[in-house]
Amino acid sequence: MSEIDPHSGFMLHALELAKRGWGKTAPNPMVGAVIVERGKIVAEGWHAQDGGPHAEREALSNLGRKPGAKATLYVSLEPCSTPGRTGACCDAIIGSGLKRVVIGAMDPNPAHAGAGINVLAAVGIEVITGIEAKRCSDLNLIFNHWITAKSPLIAAKTAVTIDGKIATRSGDSQWITNAESRADVHRWRRLFPGIAVGAMTVLGDNPSLTARTEEGEEWCPKRFVFDGLLRTVVDRNRPKVYSDQYREQTIVVTTQHGGLGYVRKLREEGVTVWVLPSQDQRVDFADFRIKCVEENISGVYVEGGAHLISEMLRNRHLDYLFNYRAPVLFADDKARNGFVGLRTEKLSEGIRLADVDHATFGDDQLMRGRVVYPDRIQADENVFMRK
Repeated sequence: MSEIDPHSGFMLHALELAKRGWGKTAPNPMVGAVIVERGKIVAEGWHAQDGGPHAEREALSNLGRKPGAKATLYVSLEPCSTPGRTGACCDAIIGSGLKRVVIGAMDPNPAHAGAGINVLAAVGIEVITGIEAKRCSDLNLIFNHWITAKSPLIAAKTAVTIDGKIATRSGDSQWITNAESRADVHRWRRLFPGIAVGAMTVLGDNPSLTARTEEGEEWCPKRFVFDGLLRTVVDRNRPKVYSDQYREQTIVVTTQHGGLGYVRKLREEGVTVWVLPSQDQRVDFADFRIKCVEENISGVYVEGGAHLISEMLRNRHLDYLFNYRAPVLFADDKARNGFVGLRTEKLSEGIRLADVDHATFGDDQLMRGRVVYPDRIQADENVFMRK
């Protein structure tokens, strides 16, 4: 533990516990908690799955007795103060007799932020906040967006060369990034409730869109195929996502221009079809968001192709970007670009990332962050200038 911040080590341990719920708690957050007495951890807990006990209650239950007089609870997210399905954690903390609580991130819900702290402080419990707050908040980037925007987090993944290419001029692209980067992609696939690709990716790559976990198991999220004209149904070779054991997890997002016969055919095979209204063959991303909210799908991880991701950028429906970059250089203007379709004449018109995080996988690098569009950048700068 740091001499500057003696609480950091315990909070980081709580954060590692929280990660044990990776991909299993949606649409709820991942939370970890530890109880410390005389400088040692005596009990721990985490939110294991949606609908299950919260981390604080798990830690108190695992302790199996009343906490000591000077015990401290470390929890990665502000304890809930509303009953919900499992009871308010603040009530459990107060009932346990704990006198000190250390919190990582604040509740992102504006209606609840600070409420848990106030409830605890009102009965004389010492509350310390902001310990490893950035890490604790970043862990729940899907939940945070879901709660604050009341919309799914739409994130995209790209794997590019140094000069931003996703394939050579002949289309050769496997593999630009290394095995470590690809393993990390599967880790993120396991976190997001849904994975999405465009029709051309299905026809060209025939992906499985499943996640292979570190334990070697295969897991299948909701698999979205954006196909406004149902071109993927016409193909003679049935795509894996329409024919494998997980086909009931596949959702084809199309328009009325796709043809009712093809819609009926997919549904007969056990594939779900969302027919969204559209003036042309393109799926309306705003309507897609609304449908995801109705189905309680809090996040979608878009894996291509480049045209789908670029279209989402042009329509400002991409919220987050994972950009894996390999130490490879094509230097060929005919090679395929990772992003297309924008006309950016000034640096100020560029799309930027905020709340950026970096990671290294062998020789590859990952840059990920929240997508910020030019008018939002200007608005932020104007607010800064007024201050």
